[in-house]
Amino acid sequence: MNHPTTHIFEHTPESLAAWCESHRMPAFRAKQILEWVYQKGVCEPEKMSNLSKLDRDTLAREMTFLSGRTLAHQKASDGVQKLLIEWDSAQAQGDEVTRPPSEGIALPQVNAKGDTARQTECVLIPTDDRKTACISSQVGCPVGCRFCASGLGGLDGNLSAGRIVEQVWRLGQLPGIERISNVVFMGMGEPLSNFQNVTGAIRILSSLWATGISARKITISTVGLPQAIRRLAEQFELPVTLALSLHAPTDDIRRSLIPWAEYTTIKDLLAACQEWFDKTGREITLEYTLLHAINDKPEHAQELARLAKTIRANINLIRYNEVKDLPFKRPLDADVLAFQKVLKEKGVNVHIRASRGRDIAAACGQLRHESAKAGAIA
Repeated sequence: MNHPTTHIFEHTPESLAAWCESHRMPAFRAKQILEWVYQKGVCEPEKMSNLSKLDRDTLAREMTFLSGRTLAHQKASDGVQKLLIEWDSAQAQGDEVTRPPSEGIALPQVNAKGDTARQTECVLIPTDDRKTACISSQVGCPVGCRFCASGLGGLDGNLSAGRIVEQVWRLGQLPGIERISNVVFMGMGEPLSNFQNVTGAIRILSSLWATGISARKITISTVGLPQAIRRLAEQFELPVTLALSLHAPTDDIRRSLIPWAEYTTIKDLLAACQEWFDKTGREITLEYTLLHAINDKPEHAQELARLAKTIRANINLIRYNEVKDLPFKRPLDADVLAFQKVLKEKGVNVHIRASRGRDIAAACGQLRHESAKAGAIA
């Protein structure tokens, strides 16, 4: 079966106008089509009533609107919703993966033949004043953090810019969701390892003709690629928020948790983050997942405070969500509060992230991992 190779969520008004003309449609059709997709939430050409039947037929035949299908939709008791999406393998999955800053490193790569090789997750996190889309940038993950479900099985490929935007669109169509206000690249994958597609998707998401989400309300969470952080700082038209997944106060602990930490040091990462701040004026968020008896002791907090004071940063403490088959445990509440107290006493701006969606395994990669173990999802 032949599949269209152009994806509506990758188009700009200019590129879509050119596409329309190449398919014997008037250029003004582009504006109408984008309004149907983004403002009216319609991705079925046959419902685009102000287009001619011939043009609707051409769109249905030649344009991909939805590249994936929802395999599972879970709802948590606290309002969090999670989608497991399977992508059409007939379409290219994006550009080459950016490697860590040391040359010649072999990336963990899986040529899986099962359906989970094409599955990713995205999550809607609602609060009183915002609707946040937590989205994936890759199928699987090359980093392989030992406590995270996303990297179990390695990397199967990048998501294209269109597939990244499609996740936000899908979450925005869930019942009762009027508009996505914030986006966080904290789902499956390492966003800066898929730099071109991630930044391309952000340009679309932040455009007024698309979802119109301010780039300042878009957060890129990275395990830390110094060269890519510096490259991102050069994208002056994209004033995104940068979050560094630190997770450890020393290189030894970090390398025991994050394989890619072998190729850089915390000192180098913080130097890149300082350059980010110098160029953008935007404060860094240091993400720190607390793992019971591994990185959650007062002495770890003391060292983390010292690191945080060397740059303009705030700290987001994250209670670990357990992953079946992994040995790591959730920290004790008393230890979390004691950890936070040490940081506050050192003058560090620190917050404890609220745990959301635990009853549906909302931590990234868990639903896909469960799907792989259980076989195909009906």
